[in-house]
Amino acid sequence: MHSPQTEAELADVIRDTTGPLAIQGGGTRGVAVAGDPLVTSGISGITLFEPGAMTVVARAGTPVAEIEKAVAAENQRLAFEPIDHRVLLGTTGEPTIGGVMAANVSGPRRISVGAARDFLLGVRYVDGMGRIVKNGGRVMKNVTGYDLVKLMAGAHGTLGVLSEVSLKVLPKPETEATLILHGLDDIAAIAALARALGSPYEVSAAAHDPVAGETLLRVEGFEQSVSYRTEQLRALLGGEISVEDDSTGRWAAWRDVTCFADVDGDIWRVSCKPSEGPALVARSGALGVRYDWAGGLIWMHTATGYDLRAALGSYDGHATLVRGTGQPRFEPEDAGVARITAGLRARFDPRGFLNAGLMG
Repeated sequence: MHSPQTEAELADVIRDTTGPLAIQGGGTRGVAVAGDPLVTSGISGITLFEPGAMTVVARAGTPVAEIEKAVAAENQRLAFEPIDHRVLLGTTGEPTIGGVMAANVSGPRRISVGAARDFLLGVRYVDGMGRIVKNGGRVMKNVTGYDLVKLMAGAHGTLGVLSEVSLKVLPKPETEATLILHGLDDIAAIAALARALGSPYEVSAAAHDPVAGETLLRVEGFEQSVSYRTEQLRALLGGEISVEDDSTGRWAAWRDVTCFADVDGDIWRVSCKPSEGPALVARSGALGVRYDWAGGLIWMHTATGYDLRAALGSYDGHATLVRGTGQPRFEPEDAGVARITAGLRARFDPRGFLNAGLMG
């Protein structure tokens, strides 16, 4: 196992390796690939925080909790609400900011503020040949033929190993509240969520729990604004609606999908058009489902080894196996995308040593 403590040591490890490397940050996402473990959690520490510019720079192994604590002291936050997978997957360790960005881990607030990658201003990383590369900076700009900032976010370490990230943070809201619509079926719930998101009332999260019969809309901001928007949404949507004034715990549990932590079987993450969600669920054969992102993200619980992709058939989206074995973790790529992916990997990791086989 390799545990570099600096970017230079990381570059040495990758340059000198003679075989595949299994890249790991905090080890909380349950990803396992063949290769010599390369743990980056030792490359840690916040190197710059400018509250006035709402910018933080941190080494990739820095715990997310450390960054959240630092920015919270200035009444700011990581607005993309990164998921903590430990309860769902039964893992230990500490989620790192490099792992979050490498996997583009985004929570319920994605529908209103964007994904993790949208807050990534710059990166430093080591490519598959051991070369240190820097792209972007503390302002949004791109100075190469590739938008390396966006490429690294979601590449899961297959194009390079992050050593430092520059992030935009946002102010924390004064308060929040959650509207709970009761008794809607899946089709009616997705329609209500779409109507709320299409309104001018700035919903920051939209979810549906078929088991509890609850459809959730979160509103954040100044207290007077939250109160006004909550009442306007109640009038807009009608029906049986209650309001929860302190719902931070509810949304933390929703973000981390803790409802499926103690069930046997596989857990899938399905991205789709919100309007297609109920039909996908109907033919999925899933044992349990939870809708997030107004129906654009569906968490599904299935029997162990179940081929969910075969059950879903053709649709505009993809399914990722988050917990389980027997199926590829990521949706197999079609021929055109596979050619592009192969070309990128040949450019950034020509030896094919970084998280080999993880993404097909």
